[in-house]
Amino acid sequence: MVLLNNWVIGMKDEFNDIIKPYLIDEFNELKNINHHGITRYNHSLRVAYYTYLVTKALHINYEEATIAALLHDFFTDEVADEMSLFKLRRHPKYALNNASKYFYLTDLQKDIISTHMFPVTFTPPKYLESWIVDIIDDISAIYEKGYSLRKEISAATTFIFILLMNYIR
Repeated sequence: MVLLNNWVIGMKDEFNDIIKPYLIDEFNELKNINHHGITRYNHSLRVAYYTYLVTKALHINYEEATIAALLHDFFTDEVADEMSLFKLRRHPKYALNNASKYFYLTDLQKDIISTHMFPVTFTPPKYLESWIVDIIDDISAIYEKGYSLRKEISAATTFIFILLMNYIR
């Protein structure tokens, strides 16, 4: 068990070494943006971490995939009055343009960021790493939204319970 713990700790160290250069002030602004019931920053870290684990286990380009997964939602300026479906289709382009403004991106990374919303966006991913980020992002979003809804339902249930207790008295 100690060996397993050391392996996990070593992986977390490598993961942190990969993402550290990308945690610039502009990226840290994502801490202030709600996304799936958590912050866009935390969502991006979750997608990057699970991408790291899966792509490393598959012995494919885990470093580039991890970086692109981290940057897949790297934008702070959304158009508030756009319809939801249009936002979903356009936000990969916002993220790609913003990430390109601050960092050099490879073709693989550009593909990961620009196709991470397939099939909502119509262009399919070209690389296995892109497919992996797309799937991990979807699973993460479902998990995060579910967690957020559970918290809201729990709060509502508590409120209703208090009201009922006061009514019964």
